[in-house]
Amino acid sequence: MTVSVLGIDIAKNTFQLHGADSAGNSVLRKRLPRNKLAAFVANLPQCKVVMESCGSANYWARVFQSSGHTVKLISPQFVKPFVKTNKNDANDAQAIVEAASRPSMHFVPIKGIEQQDIQSIHRVRSRIVKNRTALINEIRGLCLEYGIIVSPGATKVKRSLCLIITSDTNQLTQSSRECMRDLYDELIENEARLKKLDKKIRQICLKNETCYRLLKIPGVGELTASAIVAAVPNANEFKNGRHMSAWLGLVPRQSSSGDKQVLLGISKRGDRYLRTLLIHGARAALSHYKKVDTVYGRWLSQRKATLSFNKAAVALANKNARIIWSLLHSGEEFDSNVQLAAA
Repeated sequence: MTVSVLGIDIAKNTFQLHGADSAGNSVLRKRLPRNKLAAFVANLPQCKVVMESCGSANYWARVFQSSGHTVKLISPQFVKPFVKTNKNDANDAQAIVEAASRPSMHFVPIKGIEQQDIQSIHRVRSRIVKNRTALINEIRGLCLEYGIIVSPGATKVKRSLCLIITSDTNQLTQSSRECMRDLYDELIENEARLKKLDKKIRQICLKNETCYRLLKIPGVGELTASAIVAAVPNANEFKNGRHMSAWLGLVPRQSSSGDKQVLLGISKRGDRYLRTLLIHGARAALSHYKKVDTVYGRWLSQRKATLSFNKAAVALANKNARIIWSLLHSGEEFDSNVQLAAA
């Protein structure tokens, strides 16, 4: 039995394996519990191990790489078309092997420990921001039931709520004041946690040389730079800057046939969080970047003059993604007169 490609359908406790030889013939079908998987794969001759990019995939990728295997991760959306008949673990593992055998298949970069540490901080921060937004909306909605209008925004809500609680001119009862005080304390706690995580991200950027170089790009701040480092461990996984931009969903979606070329809105594929950071950063750059005597500045001014603000922001986010790839690929510093052409 010579396994050339090993597809693994990973789960929490039970794993389905499907192995194929160099000719694509099935030579292995096996179901293993979690505690036996690493040892079984380690004892196999070196081969290509392929899994879907899902929960714990990066962990298992590092485990199998330590055994000398070549590991690839595939997005689940690319595996689904290869599932034959009914969906089950065995058919899923076989579909993974079929998908990995296609020469044009796109694979997901494998994250190291450091990348996952940074990504964990971003995931926690994103959840806290979401909870804070929900809390602010709840506070404003409850105040509205008592005829009190509170302006949106975390700073305005904190300032207004503090005055509302201590004021005797509104219709708040003792019970509602206690409820508002609890909500105020919860909001302050969320703000403190956000500041703590922002401080961690700032320290990461100060220590990471790649983050430091990316921060020189207009519209790329500490959040975006650290998120890029976490999501793109190896820029060589992408053929060029446009490939990376397409991976982030920042290129037009096509609906073309024959000689009729139709370009729609951006595809919105890939990491939504990273795409959002790039677009928000581009909006800030459009509003505040003043160096119009550079190639980058002239390109920016042209986009602002010919496109709506939102379209210009997306165009700049696309351009910044290409520039980021160029910096990661070459290891050079950002130059507003040179890097634009290189991307």
